[in-house]
Amino acid sequence: MCGLTGEIRFDGRRADIGAVGRMTDAMHDRGPDGSGLWSQGPVALGHRRLKIIDLSDKAAQPMADSSLGLAAVFNGCLYNYRELREELRAEGYRFFSDSDTEVLVKAFHRWGPDCVHRLAGMFAFAVFEPATGRLTLARDRLGIKPMYVSGDGRRLRFASTLPALLAGGEVSTDIDPVALHHYMTFHSLVPGERTILDGVRKLPPATVRTVEADGTSHDTVYWNPPFARLPRYEGMDAHDWREAVLDRLRAAVRRRMVADVPVGVLLSGGLDSSVIVALLAEEGQRDLSTFSIGFPAAGGDAGDEFRYSDLVAERFGTDHHRILIEDSRLLSGLPEAVRAMSEPMVSHDCVAFHLLSGEVAGHVKVVQSGQGADEVFAGYRWFPPLAAVPREEAFATYAREFFDRPHEDLTGIVAPGHLAEEDVSADVVRRHLDRPGAETALDAVLRLETRLMLADDPVKRVDNMTMAHGLEARTPFLDHELVELAAACPPELKLAGGGKGILKEASRALLPREVVDRPKGYFPVPAIRHIDGPFLDLVRDALTAPAARSRGLFDKAYVEELLENREAHRTTTGVNMLWQLGLLEMWLQAQGI
Repeated sequence: MCGLTGEIRFDGRRADIGAVGRMTDAMHDRGPDGSGLWSQGPVALGHRRLKIIDLSDKAAQPMADSSLGLAAVFNGCLYNYRELREELRAEGYRFFSDSDTEVLVKAFHRWGPDCVHRLAGMFAFAVFEPATGRLTLARDRLGIKPMYVSGDGRRLRFASTLPALLAGGEVSTDIDPVALHHYMTFHSLVPGERTILDGVRKLPPATVRTVEADGTSHDTVYWNPPFARLPRYEGMDAHDWREAVLDRLRAAVRRRMVADVPVGVLLSGGLDSSVIVALLAEEGQRDLSTFSIGFPAAGGDAGDEFRYSDLVAERFGTDHHRILIEDSRLLSGLPEAVRAMSEPMVSHDCVAFHLLSGEVAGHVKVVQSGQGADEVFAGYRWFPPLAAVPREEAFATYAREFFDRPHEDLTGIVAPGHLAEEDVSADVVRRHLDRPGAETALDAVLRLETRLMLADDPVKRVDNMTMAHGLEARTPFLDHELVELAAACPPELKLAGGGKGILKEASRALLPREVVDRPKGYFPVPAIRHIDGPFLDLVRDALTAPAARSRGLFDKAYVEELLENREAHRTTTGVNMLWQLGLLEMWLQAQGI
């Protein structure tokens, strides 16, 4: 788990190693254990390293293999690297390290860009071939590892974080009106290639981008589950599906135990993280470190779920750490959490994960986490209304349940000149839902969530906040084979019991009943949900700062109304709208924009 950077030029000039060095330095927190730069002609690569697999210097990056004619940088973890190494050894390849990075380099030499089909894990990588001048960029199937890009025709730069690209310089920081529309419609989520900044784009998940020496490029999407009932599962009843899900989840958790350092668990007390603890105990892991976070109550909302996490920790005898964050510490940690965001994210989870990760990093360097289960197994409240809806009505139902507000309402919030004239957010969702495949309305929406939305909300949130402290987070529910199985599972089994029914049934033999049947909870940070006192001052200062006034993103009268009646204005999904606007300004100002 690391941070990568690079530049390729198309104008005959040598790569700007100084800019790549600045980008690399900007990601020190992602890789505090080492750094490196490599340059040859039009290409320069940079890397920050977090030592997880092969702790020796032999695994340092950038990794150049002159005998194979390749140079590479890699971020992530290949959980099947040992199996791939033995396969490659059988074909005559010799290895000088025990790292998964070297396995990637030799796999690319053997199979080219098609090697991604053989990789099980989370990854983003760049491979340069000096002989042809070709650069290949790739990202894992679920977009767990990030890849940001910026180019102007003369060159292309890429990095694991957006702020790293800014550190390299020469990036347009104008606000993208389409991305702002998405931000205001999808509770800060900007899906697909766009970011809130016009000059920065993302490489989409499950994508290989081949960049030629002259600057031309083409993308290949290499993974796209059909979200349909498949012949190989025909005849399976509820019991069979329950056993299949449990077996696949068991394998996903086992895969993510691969490391040369201890692995812990972020234990919220919910079903998802609890079943991970149970399966690790089943695998025989002893002295497992688990970590739970809580905050003081506010506005009638509880700030912790310790009663549930304590049950699980006691059942499995973990080395459990309860972490209570007082409001004063939350307030002082909020600016750091915002600076750690590659893109502005309004979820309370961001601040909680940032503070939790800082504590956890003092104990372990790798954790397993339950993110992704709700998207994969239909756990959110907007999924059940799709149960009896015809396929052609999927959009209307999803928009009513998920969108923050209709397009028409944005004209009174976003200032003229900053708002896309058309309903570009609805267009994105419609296009995705209208694609062939996905048998039912729920199938279509789950495909949308998994292929488009997931990478830019919970996945990005976990990556940004944990890596800000040099902590690697692994997400078993985003194992691509488990996702493929869940995509084929009959919708009624996922929706049973109010959502995640098949997962609940699979977990009953492993967990206390109180955990399996508890009401669904969300990571509670009451002080942010109910903005008051010094938290209100922080948001007000951001929205009224000279930079905000000069930018003029939002209608002034609307901002004043929010400041006066903050509790009266919430999105469809319960986000405080004052926080939604204020967070964007806080993030822009933290980036010096």
